[in-house]
Amino acid sequence: MSQYENYVPYSAGADTLEITNTLFRKVYQYMALGLILTSFFAWFSVSNETMIRLLFSSQVPMIVLCLVELGLVFGLSLSINKISAGTALMLFLLYSVVNGLTCSVLLLVYTSESVYKAFLSTAGMFGAMSLYGLYTSRDLTSMGSFLRMGLFGLIIAMLINIFVGSSTMEFYISIFGVIIFMGLTAYDTAKIKQLSLSLNGADDEAMGKIAVIGALQLYLDFINLFIYLLRLFGRKRD
Repeated sequence: MSQYENYVPYSAGADTLEITNTLFRKVYQYMALGLILTSFFAWFSVSNETMIRLLFSSQVPMIVLCLVELGLVFGLSLSINKISAGTALMLFLLYSVVNGLTCSVLLLVYTSESVYKAFLSTAGMFGAMSLYGLYTSRDLTSMGSFLRMGLFGLIIAMLINIFVGSSTMEFYISIFGVIIFMGLTAYDTAKIKQLSLSLNGADDEAMGKIAVIGALQLYLDFINLFIYLLRLFGRKRD
């Protein structure tokens, strides 16, 4: 989706505004559906003894699921121009289900109260940053390079801390992660808004594909923001 790289200032007439509203309704609906599926399958996985044994008897199931997740994300992103909007949506929803299975470990590690509080905090912060990205008149292009560099640095720091095992480093990584994904929420929302400006006259198929990719990006921002907030403030089970 190379169109994301060049920001177009938001100045729209009634037709363009309607297209933007329609696109964002689809984006948020798909994202909400993905989050519901993730939440349900995470809860189901830790509420079922058979699923617990299947997922946590060894490290192999989680490794396989993580590889499936990566394959689905990259596959969907790279093939979006070759597949139908319906197929893209099914792949996104499948990813949401698989991610629910991998995220189920969080429900075993952290208390239910911590999970609820982190989810509500994430919803509030995500909503505020997404609204900012949607309605701001500022050019957010420069944020993209900064956020990508920050994300790359975050990944490196996490890999290092796997071997170091520093709780202090983990604390600062979590703070940095919250900041990065708050910024990405605003930036990705602005990119989707930018794309809506090019949809005048486009068919429903094109809008559907953009809606799925937009939902995937904002879904990933939400999930990662939730995880870092949970790591930062969550209370682990005894």
